[in-house]
Amino acid sequence: MKKLAILAALAAVVAAYFIFDVGQYLTLAGIKGAVAQWEAFYAENPVAVLAGFFAVYVAVTAASLPGAALMTLAAGALFGVVTGTILVSFASTLGATLAFLSSRYVLRDSIEARFGERLKAINAGVERDGAFYLFTLRMIPAFPFFVVNLVMGLTRIRTLTYMWVSQLGMLLGTIVYVNAGTQLARIDSLSGIASPQVLGSFVLLGLAPWIAKLVIGALQRRKVYAGFKRPATFDRNLVVIGAGSAGLVSAYIAATVKAKVTLVEAKDMGGDCLNTGCVPSKALIKSAKVAAMMRHADRYGLTPSEPQVPFKAVIARVLDAVKTIEPHDSVERYTDLGVDVVKGYAKIIDPWTVEIARNDGEIQRLTTRSIVIASGAEPVVPPIPGIEGSGYLTSETMWDAFAKMDAAPARVAVLGGGPIGCELSQALARLGSEVTQVEMADALLAREDADVSALAKAVLQADTVRVLTGHTAVRIEGRVLIAQHDGQDMRIPFDALIVAVGRKARLTGFGLEDIGVDTAKTVTTDEFLATKFPNIFAAGDVAGPYQFTHTASHQAWYAAVNALFGTFRKFKADYRVIPAVTFLDPEFARVGLNEREAAEQGIAVEVTHYDLDDLDRAIAESETKGFVKVLTPAGGKDKVLGATIVGAHAGELLAEYVLAMKHGIGLNKILGTIHSYPTMAEANKFAAGNWKKAHKPEGVLKWVERYHTWRRG
Repeated sequence: MKKLAILAALAAVVAAYFIFDVGQYLTLAGIKGAVAQWEAFYAENPVAVLAGFFAVYVAVTAASLPGAALMTLAAGALFGVVTGTILVSFASTLGATLAFLSSRYVLRDSIEARFGERLKAINAGVERDGAFYLFTLRMIPAFPFFVVNLVMGLTRIRTLTYMWVSQLGMLLGTIVYVNAGTQLARIDSLSGIASPQVLGSFVLLGLAPWIAKLVIGALQRRKVYAGFKRPATFDRNLVVIGAGSAGLVSAYIAATVKAKVTLVEAKDMGGDCLNTGCVPSKALIKSAKVAAMMRHADRYGLTPSEPQVPFKAVIARVLDAVKTIEPHDSVERYTDLGVDVVKGYAKIIDPWTVEIARNDGEIQRLTTRSIVIASGAEPVVPPIPGIEGSGYLTSETMWDAFAKMDAAPARVAVLGGGPIGCELSQALARLGSEVTQVEMADALLAREDADVSALAKAVLQADTVRVLTGHTAVRIEGRVLIAQHDGQDMRIPFDALIVAVGRKARLTGFGLEDIGVDTAKTVTTDEFLATKFPNIFAAGDVAGPYQFTHTASHQAWYAAVNALFGTFRKFKADYRVIPAVTFLDPEFARVGLNEREAAEQGIAVEVTHYDLDDLDRAIAESETKGFVKVLTPAGGKDKVLGATIVGAHAGELLAEYVLAMKHGIGLNKILGTIHSYPTMAEANKFAAGNWKKAHKPEGVLKWVERYHTWRRG
């Protein structure tokens, strides 16, 4: 009703404009004639004329009708500079605000429903710099003000901000036109008023806030660097601290563009992913999957057998996989690429100086134009009473411990129900351990939808993992974990306790606190991945917000390019399409929104399912557990907002949706793409087909049916 009322009011104003032929008065000749007629009446009835003029001016600007500039001239001719300026200033602001609100109430909801994701970045920019944008536009009379009113109404700028910035921004132009109106009889056209010289002056004035912003930015940077002496010359263009995924990519990019770069790593090249995380865990998961296939060989028409698990040999294979990949991230490879690799501990002395305590005992100091902090993350160890004496293991320490074992630990307690905890629980259970998984939340993989979390729990339980959700670890007594549920204690004996409750950024020992780099849970950065010091950047787990190897590499590009070329152009890190995979068997993969997040953000979505038990390849391989779930906007658009896949090779299947989201490919195009038969990838096409079936044009099909009936005679 509110929208209808606004539209009706606007329609009435526009109708009145044409019915009463107001346009004839809103010409230069018409204004001159009207002023001559109204001068005497104004002298006798000043209040009535002022009120009437104000109301008409508001109506004209609110309805975005032509003639506001000519009415401004009339205000100068009738009321003089002071009164005319005051009158027009407030009338134009009120009219512009009404047009702004009309656009907001009538159009914004529908525009946001259709282009919500694209508008997020615009609204973020408006929230940050909206007043500057608006002031600049208001200072340039050549730019149609009615367009400003309508477009700004679609954003999230506050109404009060819009009003005062508009009034201030239009004031100078108002004075110019009102003053010109005092000489109305001498004006033959508007070109003299809005001459190129005048418009050029307005443009320069419009740029003034941006120039001021640049100056303020320079002063702020000077303030940030106060107390530090900048070197006259630099030893390096870039120093990178940490040789994990983010550090390696940063150094690689710098060397590729012929910058002089030093990469500092205290321990093993390749970081956690190669040495203690992604690579060894996936090798372990594969061995465990083979054991499970042997145990359940009857699913494939073979005789099942209980696998013999020489645990030491399994771990040897895991470590061999690490050694095989090591050359990809080795000192030798990066040295050959042109990177100066230094093994040692780096500490930032000032914004341009890094001190390295080399592993060979020497101390080296390097000056550098820019620094990238890529120190990674480490496991979180919760402060549970008794944990320090329990001999607990983490993802970093367990591989060395496992290498010393002749058999898999008989009883394993796993703390944590996230991806790491779930993966290790299933793998160790399949290799013969009796595994109890303890998770404080009510569900595993708590960020996922309820159906996904429930399936993860069922998968683990099918592999004999004892899953205890809603249980809180309260203390450890020797080799017994005490977990509490509904006020009751539960004793969980263990031979190995694995702590997998999360990871935290490595922030200490790098000199960050000494020079005042902001750190909370991570190194605080802006959208360009710069810290408070514009030449010091952070990437990867130490910067957040994601702790994935692929996002670390992704961030590294932005950090390195901005560090090396930010003087000319800077790039904002793009987090719009971030895939993630939990490597259970079957795999759990997701990109974009899920149903839970869509509900939390108030985004109306349509959910399309395709179950893998209907897929030919899945049936042939006895891999029918799982599904494809795709989220699209409510209302029938085929744009992919998010996809969750549970099933064999889900991580690989997800890539099609990652590509679709990144490049705006909808389900119709996925459906129209040939997928090899028989493959698991057909699941994506069939999911798109299910969406299409739900949107088939029933009315058209009825007429098509009648056509075919007629054709049959």
